[in-house]
Amino acid sequence: MPEPHIRPATLADEEALAALDRDTWSPLHAVQPRPQPPYEPFFTERSGPREILVAETAGEIVGYLRLGLAIPLECNAHVRQIRGLAVAEAARGTGVGRALLRAAREEARRQGARRITLRVLGHNAPARALYASEGYAVEGVLPGEFLLAGEYVDDVLMGRSV
Repeated sequence: MPEPHIRPATLADEEALAALDRDTWSPLHAVQPRPQPPYEPFFTERSGPREILVAETAGEIVGYLRLGLAIPLECNAHVRQIRGLAVAEAARGTGVGRALLRAAREEARRQGARRITLRVLGHNAPARALYASEGYAVEGVLPGEFLLAGEYVDDVLMGRSV
């Protein structure tokens, strides 16, 4: 698969991003139940196209990353948080996730951020390995934070400087 092109999302991406989000839903990373019709819009008042980086291959959206303020306070304006990352099943293992993480770091730097953080479920070993390989370190663990499918799952906080 060719290297993905990373670009900012546009309103025209709404349908493709919503479909990708539904198609990639997994208990490995989701704390909400599987989406059911009628589906919620992908873009919301809190998170519009300006917070989304899109990965395209051959003109098709194969991934996205949601990057926003960690906490909407002036004293925390130097921190960005990855609040979602999805890669189409067919594009996994081809560098799309890594390209999105690197683009997010560049975007955070462009916005004047000094740190970038994320949260990942403790049982999501593939995502944790990817984040660690890109320089993210575990900065905290909330043990048993979520009860998912009858199992208590840790919420792992990771971060790095930009």
